[in-house]
Amino acid sequence: MKKLSFIFFALVLTIHAFSQSKKVKIVTTEGTIIVKLYDDTPLHRDNFLKLVKSHYYDSLLFHRVIKNFMIQGGDPFSKNAKPGSRLGLGGPGYTIPAEIRPNHFHKRGALAAARESDDVNPERRSSGSQFYIVQGRKYTVEELNKLEKRLKAIHRNDLIMKFLTEKKNQAYRDTLKSLAKAKNTEGIIKFRNRIYKLALKKYHQKPFEFTAKQRKIYTTIGGAPHLDGQYTVFGEVIKGMDVVDKIANVKTDIYNRPLKDVRIIKMEVVQ
Repeated sequence: MKKLSFIFFALVLTIHAFSQSKKVKIVTTEGTIIVKLYDDTPLHRDNFLKLVKSHYYDSLLFHRVIKNFMIQGGDPFSKNAKPGSRLGLGGPGYTIPAEIRPNHFHKRGALAAARESDDVNPERRSSGSQFYIVQGRKYTVEELNKLEKRLKAIHRNDLIMKFLTEKKNQAYRDTLKSLAKAKNTEGIIKFRNRIYKLALKKYHQKPFEFTAKQRKIYTTIGGAPHLDGQYTVFGEVIKGMDVVDKIANVKTDIYNRPLKDVRIIKMEVVQ
């Protein structure tokens, strides 16, 4: 009985340890940032931890910096990059499936994965190593309303395209082609609306809108709401936002690369 109790206790401790959000210290030439990784984006969490433990990020640059927006790093080509050279295409040779969660958004301090654009990356797979930290800015209610309208249209189109690309939905594609051939604009609009409703139900989703929490944070603390729903947010800064601000405010060239290198000295996992 004692042996079984010990095994059970050990198992509980193991589960508890794995359920704890991991923290990573990012030591830079401008100061130290500490981030917490989310457990509900496990692919990104585990990949980031693997790279940190292998010292992949040590000596890399924050190669893309935009004031009031974000700071980006993780390109292995930046390690020995010559001054002025353009960066941002490097990686470990693989991408990560998107883990876009509605409860994680681009608030100030959000840690997210960079990726290639939708035209070459419709699945929105993340870069294997490049990440960014949001500095952001505060938004007005009017600005959020305009953004919400635009993001709702993007989300709507994404769902329609996802529905139409399924093999079993060939009949829907044929109907749209027929309507287009007949130049029946009104018919196309009505049919796409029908598909959208079917897609919302099929994929268990709701039309895009900012939650009350998002609106409060974006109007009081700030962030980059125009990226919501399009990139995987997998963590957040819990210490060192003053360092993020310092890096975000450095002078840059026309490619948004700092004129004076801002380097990641090292990263390490901390408890």
